[in-house]
Parts: sequence; structure tokens; C-alpha cells
Amino acid sequence: MPTAILSVHNKTGLIEFAQGLASLGWTLLASGGTAKLLRDNNISVTEVADYTKSPEILGGRVKTLHPAIHSGLLARPTDEDHQQLLNLGWDYIDLVAVNLYPFEETIAKPNVTYADAIENIDIGGVTLIRAAAKNHERVTLVCDPADYNSVLAEIRAGGISAQTRTKLAVKGFASTAHYDSAIHSYLKKQSQA
Repeated sequence: MPTAILSVHNKTGLIEFAQGLASLGWTLLASGGTAKLLRDNNISVTEVADYTKSPEILGGRVKTLHPAIHSGLLARPTDEDHQQLLNLGWDYIDLVAVNLYPFEETIAKPNVTYADAIENIDIGGVTLIRAAAKNHERVTLVCDPADYNSVLAEIRAGGISAQTRTKLAVKGFASTAHYDSAIHSYLKKQSQA
């Protein structure tokens, strides 16, 4: 049974996407607020903290940063990698739906504090994007809700093509590059003030 991890700030289209995956037999993992939304909509989901057996810590700063998650994403489709995962009680994660804290929206607000800006620098989401994009030969990354319908359509038609996974990986790396550039620009301006 394939597994997806869902960890999104922008929840547009998420319910329909998760329902679609669940109806196709996918196991769903999700972080805090995402898991709550799915449960509230009667979608079966395992909370990341339950899967990793490690609670969210540091006021939610650490949720998905765990070897159970990143090993499942970065494992290659080899018997050796798969056996290592199984020996640890984990398995492959085949799809990541993630989008990032709204850093640029936050810093655009009048009178935003430096502390608010820093708290809106996403670490776990960027790491999920990079891990999924790096291993796009096996893992599908969906970092834009606009791609939910086309990804579901491909899954229903027999599976995500290598071409689509590559295109989505490129989109993921572009999103993290833009995100890091915005953070860099903001911090550079703050350090010169």
C-alpha cells in the first residue's frame, strides 16, 4: 500500500486530494494541523508523531524532522534500503504534499517584528521538499495545490510518470530557491539596518 505524507500550511484543495488518495488505498501520514483537518473531515490519517513515536517539540518547530520520515523518502528502491527501513519498523513514503509557511506574506505585513519573521521560516517543509525532489525517481512531490488534480488523475490512470515526477521535483527546487532568496534578502536588509 503506498504512503503519502501531507504537511501543508495552505490547505486549499487538501480535503479532496486526501480523499482521492484514501479512496485509492493510500496510507496517509500528516503533521499536527493537517492531521486535525483530515480527521475533522472523516479521513483516516496517522499523525506523524504517532508514526515516528516522537512528539512534536519546541512549540511545533520540530514535527517532520525525523529519520522515520526522511529515510522513508530518501530510500532507494533496492532490497537493501527497503530491508533497512523494515528492520526499523518504517517503510517507503511515496508521495509528499507540502507547502511552506508564508514567509513573504509575513514580512510584507506592516510593523512585522523580526521575531515573527524568524518564526515564519519553514525548516521541516523545505527539508521534505528537498528530500522528495532529490529522490524523484521514486517519490512524487506536490508542493503546489494546483497540481493535486493532475497528480490524482495520473495515479488513477496507473501511476505517476517519471516525466511528471521530474517536472514536480524541478518545481520543488524552484520553490525552495525562491523561498531561500526571500529569506536571504530580508535578513540582509535587517543586518544593514
